Amino acid sequence: MLSKRTIIGLIGGIAIITIGGASLIQHLGLHTDDDFYDVIEVGAVGLYRIPAPDHTLQIMNITGDAFDLKFESPANGLQIPSIDSEKTKESFKNELFLEWTHLEDGETKIQIQNTGNTELEITGVITTSYKPEIFTLDLMVMITGILVIGFSMGFTLRKPKGF
Repeated sequence: MLSKRTIIGLIGGIAIITIGGASLIQHLGLHTDDDFYDVIEVGAVGLYRIPAPDHTLQIMNITGDAFDLKFESPANGLQIPSIDSEKTKESFKNELFLEWTHLEDGETKIQIQNTGNTELEITGVITTSYKPEIFTLDLMVMITGILVIGFSMGFTLRKPKGF
């Protein structure tokens, strides 16, 4: 017969494994942020790195008084400033609408500096691949559940002193 502590440990361990497994399944594949929104204060710099697989569509709309933009996407994708340009940044006023597709797996790098008198609003639809750290974290949660079950089974075999 299982002791009360063993049963509690089994239930807790199974719950932890279930949560970790559900999170792992949820984090497989692509993540689309349909409501991407950010604000850059006057004079501040915003840095964005968007990792994504090939053939993923990205949309970004930048609205504000004035701003400088440096933008690079993987392979021969959209480049601002153009590859032939000697400038490192391109200046824009009022609004800029960007729509690009990753031509190969990689990371888009965007640097935006607010040079105007109002804050910048950035909206869009961003599709990214999940980072390996999240996958590892989900596995660690599942392993924790297995350890909880293992320790609780020890209460069935022998009762430690003081219990």
